[in-house]
Amino acid sequence: MEPLLWIVLGVVLVIAEIFTTTLFLVMFGVGAFAAAGAAALGAPFAVQAIVFAAVSALTVAFARPTIQRHRAAELTGDEQPFGVHAITGSSALVLEQVDADRGVVKIDGEIWTARSYDATQVIPEGVRVRVIEVRGVTALVWQDEFTLDEQPDKDQQPDKDR
Repeated sequence: MEPLLWIVLGVVLVIAEIFTTTLFLVMFGVGAFAAAGAAALGAPFAVQAIVFAAVSALTVAFARPTIQRHRAAELTGDEQPFGVHAITGSSALVLEQVDADRGVVKIDGEIWTARSYDATQVIPEGVRVRVIEVRGVTALVWQDEFTLDEQPDKDQQPDKDR
């Protein structure tokens, strides 16, 4: 009966990890599965608890940092960001007025739906903005003093071809 309790605890911890995505609870799930193995071999409850604590501590101490390091994958050397990470912080041209509800910008030749990062900011067509964040397929943009220096020339009109 005790192995079943440890297995249930392990499954509950692994399922809870799905909702947290911190890679922390799964380490205790591994400890619970190890304790279930000890229980299946007939170890007393005190030994099962020690196995649970020891395996959990070891996985947190050794496996988690390695997993986190691979998961974070900090950029070093010649590596270049890609996907939405590549456009965060870049400059964009407003093609249609951007406010808290709607807007369209051009980022590195691609057309993106956009919203103002600050709900009170309304950014007119033809203005340069900075991409602060990307949520799904929508760029959250901000007009600041740095983007004011990057305004297009009066001869250069926003690209209307989409």
